[in-house]
Amino acid sequence: MSKTEVITRKEMKGPDKFQVAAGEAAGWARSHEKQIVAGVVGALVVVGVILGIGQYLHGRELKAGALLYRALDAADGEISTVPLPGVQKPLFKSESERQQAVLAAAEDVRKQYPSSDAARTAALLAADAQLRLGKPDESIATYRAWLDAAGKGDALRFAALEGLAAAHEAKNDLDAAAKDYEQLGREVTFYKDRAALERARVLAKAGKADEAKKILATFADDFKESPLKTEAQERLARLGGK
Repeated sequence: MSKTEVITRKEMKGPDKFQVAAGEAAGWARSHEKQIVAGVVGALVVVGVILGIGQYLHGRELKAGALLYRALDAADGEISTVPLPGVQKPLFKSESERQQAVLAAAEDVRKQYPSSDAARTAALLAADAQLRLGKPDESIATYRAWLDAAGKGDALRFAALEGLAAAHEAKNDLDAAAKDYEQLGREVTFYKDRAALERARVLAKAGKADEAKKILATFADDFKESPLKTEAQERLARLGGK
């Protein structure tokens, strides 16, 4: 047996290093009791502040969500110049009146709770209402601001890109609309077939029939599982393609 493996009687009788360390720690704790208590109290204060902030933020989100509901409720309203018995939805005399209500409620969320999740959704409602009210420039600005702030994987990104394309088309900026649909197809996988079909449509509308035909001619091969294949073929036929 080597010297490093020999345990002396003195070592065997003495306390092991863990016992010594524990004893030293206990002694230090007794001599620093006030500091320890202060540290624990400080930690509890920090935890309390964090929990308080969490409750505050949760409360803000709930209030923002309640305001957002007003915008969603208005968007789901009915158009009627006379009372509709049994209808619980808001009633508006015209589409313009409904969209004004949606826009007002959406802007209220954005102003009062600008950093909330509800405000992000409200921005899309506002942009759509602006477009429906014949304000494409305002709509484009709102959609772009949303897209600039949103991440690439945001679940609502497809709605913003599609809305942006519609706003550009409303201004007759068809090249911009075609680029929007191209971006939409590139970024949102589940919307690729619809984006390609819409891109072909605005290209044809812009007088670029040959470009539109190229998209439609390969549509069935590019999107084998798409339910839009028949529609693409019909559009191709109308453009004189095969």
